Amino acid sequence: MAAAGSAVGLGNIWKFPYVAGENGGGAFLVVYLLCVLLFGMPLLMTEFMIGKRSGKSAYGAFRELSGNNSWQWLSWLCMLTAFVIMGFYFVVTGWCFNYLVEAMTNAFSGFGTQELTAHFDTIQSNKLRMVGFGILPVILTAGVLWFDVNKGIERLSKILMPLLLGLMLLMAGVVLMMDGSSAGMRFFLRFDFAQITPQVIMEAMGQCFFSLSIGMGALITYGSYMPKGQNVIATSVQVIVLDTLVALMAGLIIFPAVFAFGFDPAEGPQLVFVVLPAIFEQMTLPWLSSVLFFALLCIAAITSTISLMEVVVAFICEASATNKKPLNRRQAVLIVSALVIALLVTCVFLPGVFTYSDLVSACVMMPLGALGMAVFVGWKLPKKGVQPNEKWLKRWSRKFYLFVLRFIVPIAILLIVLNGLGVFKLSN
Repeated sequence: MAAAGSAVGLGNIWKFPYVAGENGGGAFLVVYLLCVLLFGMPLLMTEFMIGKRSGKSAYGAFRELSGNNSWQWLSWLCMLTAFVIMGFYFVVTGWCFNYLVEAMTNAFSGFGTQELTAHFDTIQSNKLRMVGFGILPVILTAGVLWFDVNKGIERLSKILMPLLLGLMLLMAGVVLMMDGSSAGMRFFLRFDFAQITPQVIMEAMGQCFFSLSIGMGALITYGSYMPKGQNVIATSVQVIVLDTLVALMAGLIIFPAVFAFGFDPAEGPQLVFVVLPAIFEQMTLPWLSSVLFFALLCIAAITSTISLMEVVVAFICEASATNKKPLNRRQAVLIVSALVIALLVTCVFLPGVFTYSDLVSACVMMPLGALGMAVFVGWKLPKKGVQPNEKWLKRWSRKFYLFVLRFIVPIAILLIVLNGLGVFKLSN
């Protein structure tokens, strides 16, 4: 549940629907599912295996398995990636908490899309308000990490993940019963081969990496907490099924509602914060629908911020272990929280930093982290006889697994990085 919570986040409920809406709905969905199976599954297994085999977080895992410090740069990249992501992620999480509070106070009553667009712009321009709502999830996340893994992360994940799935099922049931929702279902689930373009493929590949939280060391850290008898393949399948299920349910909530009320599914990032509140105002139970949906967003966001901060906390604890006075977990949580708040304030008051951190982390740092792990396990470990001895990989599947890590994944990541940075743009 904790690992699934790391993967399930705003990427599933906020980003996935609007990216799918901009890229043909059902065509994007099919390509995305193929990317999850071809790239996501092997990379997810790779991160879990690195953590479980080493018993350490990203800081110590590569040194433990390689036997030297030549791969320490990858551990630092993972930690820095998680830290950079937290800067803009807590800002967006702050938006979610702000909208949840406003939904609970019925602040959207009588608003249309124009009023909601202006309202969203007003919220973003109120810097102190955004800092306040951004600090709230930082405090909540730090409160969970204050305790050890069993009492903190695992206990809360066992509550939040089933609650998230239950709320999503309830929301989907409400939306699918509305008149006109069938058009949204067709848009999201109907496959049209003609709509598959090179750009749709690139977008689906990028969304796969972002949605599964691959390349920032979170799953290495969680893998290090795995019991020896836990099966890596089974855990990876469970995480991917839950992550994909949440993305699918988000689509089944959003697209039928969008079509039922005649909105454009390709509204972009503002789809959740502008279009959906306008739709909720036209539903039978506007207050309840709005509160339930933004509660979903907040829960999904917190399960991911926990894993993001845990990467940096575990890194600091392991890095300081050789000092005369090593830092304990609670000291590390306080240090990381202070640094994250400083980065959060910077992102709020300097929008360019917000945009740049989002771009660099998604288009460069996460893909490069995933590439480094693929090369490490695909080329480095087989020479040392570590990876081939994994009992959960049969001989036939091991060869395919290594082939994907050595050749398919590096090519895919290179294309994602070049496309994301605008070095080339694939035409439709």
